[in-house]
Amino acid sequence: MSTALMVSDLSVAVDNKQILDGFSLEVPFGEVHAIMGPNGSGKSTLCHVLTGKPGYQVKGSASLNGDDLFSLDVDERARLGLLQSFQYPTQVAGVKLREFMMEAAEEMGLGTAEAATRIETESERFGMGPFLDRSVNADLSGGEKKKSEIFQMAVLRPKVALLDEIDSGLDIDAVKQVSEAVEAMRSPDLAVVMITHYSRILRYLSVDRIHVMIDGRLVDSGGSELAEELESGGYEGLRKRLGIEKVLEDGPMRKPADFFTETPFDV
Repeated sequence: MSTALMVSDLSVAVDNKQILDGFSLEVPFGEVHAIMGPNGSGKSTLCHVLTGKPGYQVKGSASLNGDDLFSLDVDERARLGLLQSFQYPTQVAGVKLREFMMEAAEEMGLGTAEAATRIETESERFGMGPFLDRSVNADLSGGEKKKSEIFQMAVLRPKVALLDEIDSGLDIDAVKQVSEAVEAMRSPDLAVVMITHYSRILRYLSVDRIHVMIDGRLVDSGGSELAEELESGGYEGLRKRLGIEKVLEDGPMRKPADFFTETPFDV
C-alpha cells in the first residue's frame, strides 16, 4: 500500500515559540488515522501548516503522494488533492452550496457534466439535497455543517483529507451521523487524518491507527487499545506511563485579575 501523506521531522514555531517539535507521520492510501491530544498539543497547527496557512516558521518536510507540499502555494496543494475539513465551518452568505461546489469542482479539473453528476450523487448519499440551493452553511446545525464538509470532500475526491475536530460541539447522534459519513467516504485512493480530543468518535469508526500528540510531539501510536487507555486514564495517565513531564509556561504565575478587564480585583 503506497504512502499518501508523509511528514518528516516537522518543527513549527510562531513568533519563536515552539509548537511542533520533530513531528513525523506516515499515512498510507486507504487508511484512516486518528491524531489525539490535549488542548495546545499542536494538532490544529499541523493541519494549518500542511494546508499552507502563513505566519509559521517551518522546518522539516511533508509530501503528498511523493510531491513536496512546502514548495506549493495553498491553491496548488488543494489541486494536488489535499483538503481540510474545518473545526468551525462558517456561513458564506449569498453563495449557494451547489454553485460553490461547481466552482470548486471545475478548479479541480472536472468538466461541468461530471461535476453536476457527482454533486447530485453525493448529495443523495449524504442527505444534502435540501441544502444545495441554500447559502453555504446557512441555518445548518452543527452536525449538518460537519456532514456538509464530508459531502464536499466526497464530491472533490481528495487524496488526503484532514478532518480537524470533525466531532467538536456535536451531540451523540450527530457524532454517529458524521462517523457514518466518514466511513462512507472511505476509498483505496484516499487517506484520512482525523484530529480529535476525545475517543467517543472512535467507537463508530474503523480507524486503522491512533496517534497521540503531547507538547508538539507524537509520543505514542497504536490501535484501539490506545484509545481505551486514554478513556480510562486520560492524557495524564499516558504522561505517567511514558514519563513525560508537563511543560510549564514561561513567566510569572498570573493573578485571577489578569484574566479580566476593567475589574476592581487586586486593587
